[in-house]
Amino acid sequence: MLTYTVSVRTGKQEFAGTLDHVYLTLIGTERCSDRTLMDKSCFQRFTRGTKLSLKVMPIDTQGVRANATDPNTQQYLSAPFCLEYKNLLRMKSCRSLFSSVVRLLLGWRTLCPLPSDDRYRLACKPSMWQIIAAFMFSSQLLIPHVRFTIADQHLRLERSLICEDGIFDRIKNLGLNKPKSLFQSSWTDIEDFQEIFMTIKNPVSEYVMQNWKKDFMFGYQFLNGCNPVMISKCTNLPDEFAVTQEMVKDSLDRGLTLQEELKEGNVYIADYAILEGVRANATDPNTQQYLSAPFCLLYKNSQNEIMPIAIQLSRQTPSGEANTVFLPSDDHYDWMLAKMWVKSSDFNVHQLVTHLLRTHLTSEVFAIAMYRQLAAVHPVYKLLIPHVRYTIAINTAAREKLICEDGIFDKANATGGTAIVEVIQKAMKTLTYKSLCFPEAMKARGVEDLPNYYYRDDGMMVWEAVKSFVSDVVKICYGSDETVQEDKEIQAFVQDVCFSGLKNCPKNCEFPDSLNTREQLVEFLTVVIFTASAQHAAVNFGQYDWFSWVPNNPSTMRKPPPAQKGQVDMKYIMESLPDRGRSSWHLGAVWALSQFQDNELFLGEYPDMYFTEQPVMEAAKTFRKKLAEVTNVIKSRNEDLKVPYWYLCPDRIPNSVAV
Repeated sequence: MLTYTVSVRTGKQEFAGTLDHVYLTLIGTERCSDRTLMDKSCFQRFTRGTKLSLKVMPIDTQGVRANATDPNTQQYLSAPFCLEYKNLLRMKSCRSLFSSVVRLLLGWRTLCPLPSDDRYRLACKPSMWQIIAAFMFSSQLLIPHVRFTIADQHLRLERSLICEDGIFDRIKNLGLNKPKSLFQSSWTDIEDFQEIFMTIKNPVSEYVMQNWKKDFMFGYQFLNGCNPVMISKCTNLPDEFAVTQEMVKDSLDRGLTLQEELKEGNVYIADYAILEGVRANATDPNTQQYLSAPFCLLYKNSQNEIMPIAIQLSRQTPSGEANTVFLPSDDHYDWMLAKMWVKSSDFNVHQLVTHLLRTHLTSEVFAIAMYRQLAAVHPVYKLLIPHVRYTIAINTAAREKLICEDGIFDKANATGGTAIVEVIQKAMKTLTYKSLCFPEAMKARGVEDLPNYYYRDDGMMVWEAVKSFVSDVVKICYGSDETVQEDKEIQAFVQDVCFSGLKNCPKNCEFPDSLNTREQLVEFLTVVIFTASAQHAAVNFGQYDWFSWVPNNPSTMRKPPPAQKGQVDMKYIMESLPDRGRSSWHLGAVWALSQFQDNELFLGEYPDMYFTEQPVMEAAKTFRKKLAEVTNVIKSRNEDLKVPYWYLCPDRIPNSVAV
């Protein structure tokens, strides 16, 4: 009779290991082995990063053998989840939970309640999504295995990314350790921003500094800058936009009228209506700050450049007078300031909507639902766990240091203070499930054929690679649509997302509350992984490149937008732009937020090997091969670009929202 050797290995992360009893049972199609206590006479055997082997008497050799199929080869089980599942080390198998074999496990599940208890309880701020009830980074409510590990305690995140001391260090290093009165004073000229910028410039940020005034660079950023999601095809001008044919005729180079260009699909728009009526940051009684909700009309010229042709900074005037539309033909300072106002609005929408809401908070909702509803041995849990790594921890830290009272948002941004909740509340009303599906988002904005849109091109390649990998795993684990429908944990997972995590979203958000087919499951899981990895990378790691030159993306404006032309000079512009202090807070924050972790895991890297089944491991190998092909395509294209686009290159996409 054969005897199988099963080895249990505890994880290396902080809090791995256990003081509890751990039992092992091998389950076959005909019978089970005895329930055997893993020998723990020596406590050291169950400390972090250790391994314990156990010999188990044979069971039916045609059954499921819990990674012990070869009696001559040791295989490993990861045991950190013993703490979560009442000391029962359950079988790791990617087979469908409802296959004829795994049905035998259903009795065991009743002994292993899922962790949807107080450790993952939700809290809800006014008008915001429900978030994990751990607002302070050091809070004991943040359970051990979602915290940063001991090895990661020295990452930029906790010590220099968002902690005030770290930001102050950055500011001092930028040469601004100066008296408070000077720190709060205005710059005297645009070139003065080099005092803080030149210290930590890079090739992209330097190119931006040299070309930011040019209209082609202004337009290019709507495609491939840090917020490449605002541009949409314009087929009909908004009623509130007072632009006319006469105003823009000199900017149209095809000899067509504005209406004809609209019909031809050559006109695009960036609309910041979400900022209309939002109260600007008022946390500093000594400095008044302002927000605007501009329209920016963009034109695809005959050289396939995206050029701004009209900007309107207000929706209506108190006196009922016509809104002022700024044009490229206007006075140099008028046009420069109008573009600054658009970019300031773009920066603030990026920070709160594109970045915070649609990647960080969205991924946290997925993470909490996963922890609450999926067992650690569930194949979807094992598929998603690398993509929620540190997400709860980073968001908890951000709520303590970034978006809290007197946090970095309050210090530097026009959307600090009450504006944070106001903007997110408004953004949630327009959030839909399909808007997180990358191909659907491109189609909805009408940008499928927009030239030189590298964010779209690279995003589509990465989306398809992720979807293909997810599809392979789903097909391995689910034999039919019926098995998806019968998987109670999967149904509970999507219901948790829809009804708990998105409790305050409108009913038309279209997030599914059930999944009926394998195809639907593939799409849902692709959304989760793509949002946490590629989408976050696209809108996060270019922050220093595009935001560090302060005049290009001001974090706040200290004078109201001009209502008339001919009243702006350089003094007015400098009094509008962020002062020395806010510029420094801004620069220190975007620099730190743009850095990778020292031990970053990039898309497709799964060193923890949550899956040990050969079919899934082969699927992961194929996934990495496809990602490598995408990387090569991007690298080849970038060789011909003055400003290479790297943000969606797979070897620069972290697995999860962790910074």
